[in-house]
Amino acid sequence: MASDLEAKAKEAFVEDHFELAVELLSQAIDIEPNRAELYADRAQANIKLSNFTEAVADASKAIELNPSLSKAYMRKGMACMKLEEYQTAKTALEVGASLAPGEPRFAKLIKECDKLIAEESYDIPIQEKTATQEESAKEVQPENVLPEQPAVEVVKPKYRHEFYQKPNEVVVTIFAKGIPKENVTIDFGEQILSVSINVPGEEPYDFQPRLFGKITPSRCRYEVLSTKIEIRLVKADPIHWTSLEFTRATVPQRVIVSSATGSNRPTYPSSKPTRVDWDKLEAQVKKEEKEEKLDGDAALNKFFREIYQDADEDTRRAMRKSFVESNGTVLSTNWKEVGSKKVEGSPPDGMELKKWEY
Repeated sequence: MASDLEAKAKEAFVEDHFELAVELLSQAIDIEPNRAELYADRAQANIKLSNFTEAVADASKAIELNPSLSKAYMRKGMACMKLEEYQTAKTALEVGASLAPGEPRFAKLIKECDKLIAEESYDIPIQEKTATQEESAKEVQPENVLPEQPAVEVVKPKYRHEFYQKPNEVVVTIFAKGIPKENVTIDFGEQILSVSINVPGEEPYDFQPRLFGKITPSRCRYEVLSTKIEIRLVKADPIHWTSLEFTRATVPQRVIVSSATGSNRPTYPSSKPTRVDWDKLEAQVKKEEKEEKLDGDAALNKFFREIYQDADEDTRRAMRKSFVESNGTVLSTNWKEVGSKKVEGSPPDGMELKKWEY
């Protein structure tokens, strides 16, 4: 049955019916989920449809199932190049070339990757715009450039996800409960995250966003927990991500070094003391901390920190005593309630508090 679907998919591909080819290969994969050739062929059809993130995921799955399948490396390299993931593409193409030394396309694509990597390394320095330049840009900018887009029905994903970030790291959490580790496949690219969850008897879950900024794949890691999957992405550049996924409308907020306008005369340190309004600065920092929007554990920690900061001495004593004596399972703000007795631990439902012997 799967072979018949595969044959029909190849016919559809030859006739440029790429959507049909993807559909037929997906049906064949449902029947034979461990055949690497099916994933590699679907990757090629997805490339033709410009579904490059899906193509990378399919090619990576094919490589996982059959590490010696050279065409899977070829298709992963081609899809990554379209996503401007040139270093990841080159790595895949070099492995494919070692498996198929007689295939000239590998050498051609590797040469093209080297050229694109070299071009990418010469970044144009970002200069700070003057007020006059900004006003000129506003005057030239036409109105109503983009036509109205029709409303698109948003399909609710199978698992909810969220993210928060640190200066050098982005933490992505996928709330998938009770998923065995062997059913989770995660792949990291220069600017792509590929997550696949395949549980027998359930609808597969695929999450392949092109990320807001570039990451360092070799330093990224993930952990499959009982209630969630936690993914830690190490940023390649210390920029602030305004969203998890890349869009053409967003611009990374880099640290900008403004160039001197007018003459390029050197500046020298002055012995004249600079006055700093420390009260104003402290008020501004507190305002920014209060308005900062966090998610997950970071938001919870901020909430408890604010309670402790604004509390009176009895409330703080109650919080410290209850937290320490209950081994971190109880946090009370009522000193009259906890001050005269020892606070017993209160583990979550379904868990048992174990006392360790030292």
